[in-house]
Parts: sequence; structure tokens; C-alpha cells
Amino acid sequence: MTNASYKQFCPVAMAAEVLCTRWTVVLLRELVAGSTRFNELRRGVPRMSPALLSKRLRELETAGVVMRERLPEAPEIEAYRLTQAGCDIQPVIEAIGMWGQKWVETEPSLENLDPELLMWDMRRNLDTDPVPDRRVVIAFIYPELPEAQRNWWLIVEPDRTVDLCHIDPGFDVDLYATVDLRTMTEIWMGLRSVSDAVDREALLLVGSSGLIRSMQTWLGLSPFAGQEKLAS
Repeated sequence: MTNASYKQFCPVAMAAEVLCTRWTVVLLRELVAGSTRFNELRRGVPRMSPALLSKRLRELETAGVVMRERLPEAPEIEAYRLTQAGCDIQPVIEAIGMWGQKWVETEPSLENLDPELLMWDMRRNLDTDPVPDRRVVIAFIYPELPEAQRNWWLIVEPDRTVDLCHIDPGFDVDLYATVDLRTMTEIWMGLRSVSDAVDREALLLVGSSGLIRSMQTWLGLSPFAGQEKLAS
């Protein structure tokens, strides 16, 4: 993928040449999670420049990990999908995530707070089963953030698709959640519960009593939240 090489025949070294350039594993996390379009991938890696994202996608395509295709419903749009080789990387990405949840110290991980990444993760992992069978709008307010990053809306449509907006969509809101970004990230990562945050007045919920009661369920949580943390 790059001019650098370990110059070893070891399969670990050869795989590292493909996977261990900056941002590549994080980009693969997004592809494994189901993102396919360029703009979807960008939302999962908001601090990665578009130019570097394009470069890494080309490198993964050259390595046979992803393939590029036109969407039948929108031929002008390209999508990136994992090949068989790419699909075989899924358990590797999951194992890296579980290891990080288990062994990386909590404080350093919580120094890298990112509202866009958090809300994008919440959007794609939200469990719609406990949500009423109609349009449901949930507003998240992070009062300590600049105005441009403060307000986010998760919208569950009747067909169970979930959208994320950072501009007011103009719909009636079923539930307001006011919380600082660190607390919401801790909840998402499974480091504390919704009830604990509410009891300690770190999370204020106003609106539908049913959504409030079921928040721990519909929130979905990080795919790695179930891993017990052994690092302090």
C-alpha cells in the first residue's frame, strides 16, 4: 500500500503493510459497520481529510480489500463494499475493539471526545424495537459545547430507518436529553448506566415517559460496551 515495507515473509508483517497505515483500521471499522458511501464514511471519520480518505480507499481497493461499484438506484453515486478478503477482516476489527475496551485506560480514551462521531455511532446502533411505530424525534443537547455542535436530533421514521440531523428538522420532539458530552460518551461506551447518570443529575430527560424508561434499551450502546474493562 505504501513504499515502506517490513521486507519480511511473515504473514503478520505482510498484513501489517496493508492494515497499519494511519486511519486504515478506523476506516475499516466504518466499512465493517456498514457504511458504504463516501459521505457516510466521512461522518464516521470526521477528522480525516477527504483527500486522505480517498487515498486510503484506493489503497484498500488495490489490496483487494474493498471494491467500488455504482448504486443501481443512483448510478452517479459510487459505493465501497468489502470483498471476501475485506469481510474476513471483520473479526480482526472486532477483536481490536474488544481489546481496546478491555485494556486501554479510561481517562485517555475520554480525552478524545467527538460529538459528531458519538452521534453517528448512536444513530447506526439505535435499537428501534422499543420505539413507537411512528416518527419519533429525540433531541440531544450538549450545553457545554459551541452552538454549532450543541444540538443533535435522532429521527426514527415509521419504516424504522434512523436519521441524524445537526440542524433542527422542524419536527415535534418526543424526548429531550440534556447531558454533557463526557457523560453521554461514558454511557455509550458502557462505562456507566442511564439510570446512574439520571440519579446523579448528569443526564436530564424530558418528554415521553416510555422513551425515558426504555432509553437504556433503545440507545443500543457501543458494540464493545459489553466487554468488561480491566484497565483503570
